[in-house]
Amino acid sequence: MKDSMINKLVIIGVGLIGGSFALSLRKAGLVKHITGLGRSKENLQQALELGIIDEISDNYSQALNKADLVLLAVPVGQTAEILQKINPHLEPQTIISDVGSTKQNVIAAARSSIPEYFKNFVPAHPIAGAELSGSSAANAELFRDKNLILTPSDETDIDSIESIQTLWKGCGAHTSLMTPYQHDEMLAMTSHLPHILAFTFMNHMLSNNSEKNEDTLLNFAGSGFRDFTRIASSSPEMWKDICLANRRLLLQQIRVYQNELARMNEILEDGDGAALEKFFLNAQITRGKFLKDKH
Repeated sequence: MKDSMINKLVIIGVGLIGGSFALSLRKAGLVKHITGLGRSKENLQQALELGIIDEISDNYSQALNKADLVLLAVPVGQTAEILQKINPHLEPQTIISDVGSTKQNVIAAARSSIPEYFKNFVPAHPIAGAELSGSSAANAELFRDKNLILTPSDETDIDSIESIQTLWKGCGAHTSLMTPYQHDEMLAMTSHLPHILAFTFMNHMLSNNSEKNEDTLLNFAGSGFRDFTRIASSSPEMWKDICLANRRLLLQQIRVYQNELARMNEILEDGDGAALEKFFLNAQITRGKFLKDKH
């Protein structure tokens, strides 16, 4: 990719993230031609009509011919299967990357599925998204001022890493590097656990209330309820794959969280107002530190 201009970009999975990446690169003038592949012909046709991609393909050999970059924007559970499918059609100059929310499993899949081209594989994860999905949710500004994490291995080609960094910076993202384990450990706490809590809470609402009470509950639910449960609208397939892929680190976070719930339970049972206020105050201080560091 001379000067990081992409003559041909192939996106496998033209949804929220893949579609937004395409639109962002178009806006930045960093791509000439985009080919889209995916399971849903309807979604691909919509992406074509919206100008997100230039052509639809169901032929890996044709799609990957002279490709500068192949981006996997699919649930992480599909990574190995797709890499195996594209392996016979990859070319020496083609860079392969992904946008998965887990990295250790994705890298292991790449190492075993595309051994000859593993040095061209640059694992990436944009910390951006929404509960929406599909090409219609794509947004050229989705990655503006968001973090983008790269987790390359020691074998990864330096030029490929720099090319991917340049492209994501062109999308407005702030790039950083870390190890796959560091990434998965951090995301288990900051992303995967919150999603689990939101999904679990909605199942709690369903299992503890009769149907006739549901309308009443929702009618009187405030903005806090909606804010907390918004991410429970995210793709069940995607989050199934994420949780299974990162289950060991996620289980650690669940156990720690359960300890905090046990503390709260004890405080309430004791009716200890001072301890309760201190518990809430510590939470506010912690949140303030996170927001201060972020800005």
